[in-house]
Amino acid sequence: MSRIDALIAELCPEGVEFKLLGSCAAYSDTRVDASDLDGKNFIGVDNLLQNAAGKVDASYLPNTARLTAYEAGDILLGNIRPYLKKIWLANNKGGCSGDVLAIRISDAHRLMPEFLYRVLASDVFFAYNMQHAKGAKMPRGSKEAILKYRIPVPPLEIQREIVKVLDTFTELEAELEAELEARRRQYKYYRDALLAFSDQDIRWAAMAEVGEFFRGRRFTKADYVEDGVPCIHYGDIYTQYGTATEMTVSHVRADMASSLRFAQPGDLIIAGVGETVEDVGKAVAWLGHDEVAIHDDCFAFRHSLNPRFASYYFQSTVFHAEKNKFVARAKVKRLSAESLAKLTIPVPSPGEQARIVAILDKFDALVNDISIGLPAEIAARRRQYAYYRDRLLTFKEAA
Repeated sequence: MSRIDALIAELCPEGVEFKLLGSCAAYSDTRVDASDLDGKNFIGVDNLLQNAAGKVDASYLPNTARLTAYEAGDILLGNIRPYLKKIWLANNKGGCSGDVLAIRISDAHRLMPEFLYRVLASDVFFAYNMQHAKGAKMPRGSKEAILKYRIPVPPLEIQREIVKVLDTFTELEAELEAELEARRRQYKYYRDALLAFSDQDIRWAAMAEVGEFFRGRRFTKADYVEDGVPCIHYGDIYTQYGTATEMTVSHVRADMASSLRFAQPGDLIIAGVGETVEDVGKAVAWLGHDEVAIHDDCFAFRHSLNPRFASYYFQSTVFHAEKNKFVARAKVKRLSAESLAKLTIPVPSPGEQARIVAILDKFDALVNDISIGLPAEIAARRRQYAYYRDRLLTFKEAA
């Protein structure tokens, strides 16, 4: 930091010049044939990641003939909500969909792509972009307003030093993420080994033998309120919950109570639909003190097992291998209660179930609990990065 402060004092003591983005960058106006693209160089908005996390290779190819071309050094920005915070600094050349903007620097003598990338990944720009987004159902960022965004343009030496500092934070986070991923693989290995029971002679039963399934009743996002009937939507099972929960993140109107269907404490709540075969069947054990309303694309499994044991089994490779045979593979993947009832589940003694749960709870906390261990350290590093990024990108403006 002292190095950057010294450079600012030396090179721009009266402040930093601010310029309209459109005066030093423009949108790509070249086109590329979709036939020349593959999963590695086609960028749809779905395979950009949030918060400058990069991208993943596309699992699909474009369905239009010609797309906008991008080059290495271009900044690709998601341009439809809820993807306005998705951004990537391209390291190859390819093509992007209409929901992605390719921003290319036109004044390389004054602006570094790596520096502009940090500016456009900031919360300040995101708030500006959200403010100017247009449209009702699926708002889009305003291309005109984006080019009118005022960006700081300090001397290149200062830009390089800021990028260097922020890269250090990013590299440290990447190392922690890699270590966490290794822990998760280890956790998955031991979880699958414990739940396969390959070296034990235990009873395996159809799920219909140890419990029964109840389907939820429909409610929509329009029914959500701050304080009402606790509820679990199938989408929340993917995004909000782990193995078990005692509280919900969502509530629906109290006057709907008579039309809802509820899971009881100890029930396993199972997502009956998903975008992929792997997603369908994700489950969370409901350990709250009272009943909870469930969506009609969820099933409550009322059973005689340890709830956390049943939930862990639903995460195992052996469960997914059997479950996948029963998934209806339409555009939206589905599992029926009849199919779930046919799946088998191990039924060890209550003591053995409790022993396995105790072991897996420790592993689960180490890789998923954001209050301890590596997840907590990664969260702290992200907060630290955001703090220094915002501080480093805040300049006194030259008169």
